[in-house]
Amino acid sequence: MARILQPIRKRLIFAAAFAAMGTMMTLVPLAGMAEIARQTLGHADVRFGLWRIVTASIACLLMGTALIFAGEWLAHRADHALTHRLRRAVVDKLSKVPMGWFTSRASGQVKQAMQDDMGTLHSLTAHFFTSVARASGAVVISVAYLLALDWRLTLIAMLPFAGFFWFLAHAMKASGQNMGTLAEKMGAINSAAVELIGSIGTVKAYTAAGRPHTGYAQAVDGFAAAFADFTRPLVKSMGHAHALIAPVTVLGVVLAAGMAMVHLGWMTAVDVLPFALVAPGLCAPLLLLHTLLHDLQSAQAAAQRLLSLLDTPVLPQPTHAQQQVPQGHAVRFEKVHYAYEGAHTVIRGVSFELKPGTVTAIVGPSGAGKSTLASLLLRFFDPTQGKITLGDADLRAIPSAQLYQQIGFVLQAIRLVHASVRENIALGRPSATQAEIEAAAHIAHMHERILQLPRGYDSVIGEDAQLSGGEIQRLSIARAVLLDAPVLVLDEATAAADATNEAHIQAALAQFTQQRTVLVIAHRLDTVMHADQILVLDGGSIAEQGTHLQLLAQQGLYAHLWSQGGYANATAQATKGLPC
Repeated sequence: MARILQPIRKRLIFAAAFAAMGTMMTLVPLAGMAEIARQTLGHADVRFGLWRIVTASIACLLMGTALIFAGEWLAHRADHALTHRLRRAVVDKLSKVPMGWFTSRASGQVKQAMQDDMGTLHSLTAHFFTSVARASGAVVISVAYLLALDWRLTLIAMLPFAGFFWFLAHAMKASGQNMGTLAEKMGAINSAAVELIGSIGTVKAYTAAGRPHTGYAQAVDGFAAAFADFTRPLVKSMGHAHALIAPVTVLGVVLAAGMAMVHLGWMTAVDVLPFALVAPGLCAPLLLLHTLLHDLQSAQAAAQRLLSLLDTPVLPQPTHAQQQVPQGHAVRFEKVHYAYEGAHTVIRGVSFELKPGTVTAIVGPSGAGKSTLASLLLRFFDPTQGKITLGDADLRAIPSAQLYQQIGFVLQAIRLVHASVRENIALGRPSATQAEIEAAAHIAHMHERILQLPRGYDSVIGEDAQLSGGEIQRLSIARAVLLDAPVLVLDEATAAADATNEAHIQAALAQFTQQRTVLVIAHRLDTVMHADQILVLDGGSIAEQGTHLQLLAQQGLYAHLWSQGGYANATAQATKGLPC
């Protein structure tokens, strides 16, 4: 918590001080009322004129209000500064973490840190400290005033508050044990909600009418159970605590003790009046402190999640002295191993070369590690052993900004940003001209489709530009064309396409991949049978390597996969040298 608040610590201290002093000054009129009553009833020395008391009370009220306003304004300014700083820090961190980091975390968890936890911290920085200061200031000045009048009745009046704090401590200890579980279950609801919304069409089509998505229902039930565990210890303790500091309870204790002391001759009846006015007024600040302590627990959990996010290891970037410049476009994998989060090994000792201007295809059964190899080349994460080079330069020695000018990609899961079609195509080259953007769209067989949109290239994705899966793939190809990188990675580029879109995509890729170093990940073997070399991956290792005909002749895993796919006609075409 201290680390999160360090940049605005001084401003929060000043804000809390202003709020505390302001609250103390706004309570002066209560003392003035008691003094006026005592003087009016003739039980006090007339040391101050009534008008002086009234004037001083009004002046203190106005000055106190001004100080409270200043404290709140300063706290909100500090909150705005912190929120701006944290949002920039989180975005900067997310831009530097390995892409593999996102695959192991649900969108709901990232959303909770960036949105929900930021909102929780707003309550802490903008309201918590000034509210605590106001409540504390009210308690301190009130108790000090009552002690100055009569310490005996003050101690008796404080007994209900002592009982309140005892029950409060018991309740906070019990609830604190379940706070982590409650936050975890809330994160599960966020993740389940994101999943449900993303698949609502499928859910409505395949789920019985009126029956909620099972994962979301389980998340809600889990949160309900955790919330019950969280609140159950609180009910009894907080019921007793609230009863003890109800204004009527405190007033009853003050009046009973005061009348007893009047009966004993220790004080006069009018001396009880300030206690009857001030002591019940302590109930509201203390109840506020209880609410704020609960908010503090939530804020601490939010701060911990944000710090965990900000402490996520970033993808290492080379220093200026460590940087290497690629000499050519040859790509080499040299004894590459990779294990997800250091545990489950998915790539084992893979070595191969992508020669400039050639097409290399990677095939194999599901789970063999094909997409992982593509991700390693794109440096979504780094190998745990071995190295990958581009033009004899280690990928880890090439700054990311330069690397992605050398390697373009069209992946199976494409995400477009909420911007115009023009901006999405020019994402890798924001300075591209309209003519260059349209030329890239032509190559991707997407220009005519874009012109059919309501505003053409100015149409915004998700608003007036509604594209199919195949059209999104073609738009991503246009993006890669415009980047004009010498190395290209294709991971199931036709996976989301129908027959028409697939034909357009294949035609675009046939034109675009000429004279480039290409790595293709494919499940359909007939789409890569003319590759210069085919690597057959099995269990994270290269089981076979060669051309299509060479691999068929070996009668190994590739031949088995080919026969399972029923590509007999394609085999005949390949033997005759015809295009597939």
